[in-house]
Amino acid sequence: MSETASSADVIVGVDTHKLTHAAVAINALGARLGSLTIPASSRGYQALQAWARSLGVIRAFGIEGTGSYGAGLSRFLCEHNHPVFEVSRPNRQLRHQKGKDDALDAESAARSVLAGQATALPKSGTNAVEMIRHLKVARDTAVKARSQAMQTLKAIIVSAPSVLRKQLDRLSGKMTLLRHLAALRPGPLTSTTASAKTGLRAIARRWLALDAEVKDHDVHLKLLTQQLAPDLVQAHGIGAGTAAEMLLLVGDNRERIHSEAALAKLCGVCPVPASSGKTSRHRLNRGGHRQANAALYRVVIVRMRAHQPTLDYVKRRTTEGKSKPEIIRCLKRFVAREIFDYLCRPSNAQRSAPAMP
Repeated sequence: MSETASSADVIVGVDTHKLTHAAVAINALGARLGSLTIPASSRGYQALQAWARSLGVIRAFGIEGTGSYGAGLSRFLCEHNHPVFEVSRPNRQLRHQKGKDDALDAESAARSVLAGQATALPKSGTNAVEMIRHLKVARDTAVKARSQAMQTLKAIIVSAPSVLRKQLDRLSGKMTLLRHLAALRPGPLTSTTASAKTGLRAIARRWLALDAEVKDHDVHLKLLTQQLAPDLVQAHGIGAGTAAEMLLLVGDNRERIHSEAALAKLCGVCPVPASSGKTSRHRLNRGGHRQANAALYRVVIVRMRAHQPTLDYVKRRTTEGKSKPEIIRCLKRFVAREIFDYLCRPSNAQRSAPAMP
C-alpha cells in the first residue's frame, strides 16, 4: 500500500456496530484526516462515501466485522468499486495500553490497511453461497433443538411413573417410541401420569417437526452444493454437509483464497512454527475455522475406513513410526489441498484426484 500510494490518497478504517459505524480517515503518510459517525443504513453508507471522497482519492477501506454488522457497508462499497479489506479486531496489548473507543478502533483498522497487515478480501455475500449459509444456519439450529428434545424426552421417561415407564420400555426403536408418544391421549390433568403423557407428547411432536425440517433443509442444501461444486460432492467421504461447510469458508468470490496453503491455514490444518534459538520445531495449529477443521476430520475418518489409497497411506506412515493423530493431521492437510483443487483452482488446471503425499 505505501509503495504505490501518494500523500493525497485516503485510507478509511471503520469500526462497525448494530446501529452506528465509526470511521476514521488517514492519508498515505499516516496523518489522521478526520472522523465520522454514521447510522448503519443506506443513507449512512452514502454519507460515508461522500465524506471520504471530500478528503481525497479513496485508496481503500478497512472494515472490522464484514461478516456481521459490517456486511451491509462492505457490500455497498464493493458495489461502488471501492477496495475493501477485512480487518481483525485490534491487538489486545495495544488496546490495553492505549484504551478503547470506537474512533481508536477505526483508526487502528485504517492503519492495519496502510501497513499491509489487513489483506483479506471480504466475502461478497450476494450469491448462492449466501443462500447456503442461510439454510445451514437454520439446519444447524434445528439439529441442536432436536438433540435437546430427545435428551429431554429420555429424562422425563426415566422419572415417569412406573406404570407408564414399563409401557414405554416395551417399545423397540426410536421412531416407534416417538410416534407412540406423539399419539398419546393424556386425558384430564388429574395425575402425574397424565401430566407426564402431556409433556412427552408435546416434546415428541416437536422432535418429529424438527426432524422433518432438518430433512427439508438437507434436500435444499444437496441441490445447491451439487450446482456449485458437483465434483466435490462426489469425492469419497465428502457429502453435501462437508461441501456446504467448505463453500461457506471459501465464499462466493473464490479468488480470495490465493493458494492451497492459504486454505489450509483457514482450516487450521497447517503447522505453526514454534522455533527458538537452536530449537527448530512446529506445534499443533488450534486456530482457523473450527467447523471446517471438524469437517476435514470427518472426511479423514470416513476414508480411513473404506478408501484404499488412504488405507495404503496409513499403513505406510505407521511403519515409519507415525502415530494415529499425526497421520490424521497429515491426511487433513491432504484433504484441504484436494478441496482447494475442486473449489479454487482454475478449471483448466483442476485435478480430479491429487496424489497422496
